[in-house]
Amino acid sequence: MRLVIARCSVDYVGRLTAHLPMAPRLILMKADGSVSIHADDRAYKPLNWMNPPCTVRESPGGEDGGATVWTVTHSKSGEKLVLTIEEVLHDSRHELGVDPGLRKDGVEAHLQELLAEHITTLGEGYTLIRREYPTAIGPVDILCRDGDGATVAVEIKRRGEIDGVEQLTRYLELLNRDPTLRPVRGVFAAQEIRPQARVLATDRGISCVTLDYDALRGIEPDVMRLF
Repeated sequence: MRLVIARCSVDYVGRLTAHLPMAPRLILMKADGSVSIHADDRAYKPLNWMNPPCTVRESPGGEDGGATVWTVTHSKSGEKLVLTIEEVLHDSRHELGVDPGLRKDGVEAHLQELLAEHITTLGEGYTLIRREYPTAIGPVDILCRDGDGATVAVEIKRRGEIDGVEQLTRYLELLNRDPTLRPVRGVFAAQEIRPQARVLATDRGISCVTLDYDALRGIEPDVMRLF
């Protein structure tokens, strides 16, 4: 991972255009090829970013000491991030190695186990391929096939947030490179899904499923019913 703190402006050129004026910012350039620009707020969410696969071209400033320009181009869509760097305050590289992945809490782990046992909760005709399907960037919670035989990757959370959708997006990008699996679509499953996460998932063609923990465990709801 490369960490750069620099005074820069950023222009996004693609389906939409956006401009970040000159200011000190953190630039993350990850080993997977992604580039993201952060301010000193907003928690984990970047101001702007480019998902992999992409290429970075650095054009040094001229003899008069002009600004350096980095052009980040998405290899498939052609969309670009253009960073005009006035001053570099810090530039370092770090090898983080293979990440062991997120360890789920007891409820999430049990949700995964229960959903694998009752995979038709996702739809009629669904069949399980494997839990914890291994990939180069961590295991997919559940890999299965739908009633038409298409491959489906399922990410399970107790509370569905935007970062879970981003995680599933990365898995889908990787799995769809495998000719024995593609096309692979995604399902984001959680006990509760935040509205922002649902909007992002829908925009990326990912289905959302709200899981009833008690129903998966076979516990009847504590309500009166008429028969």
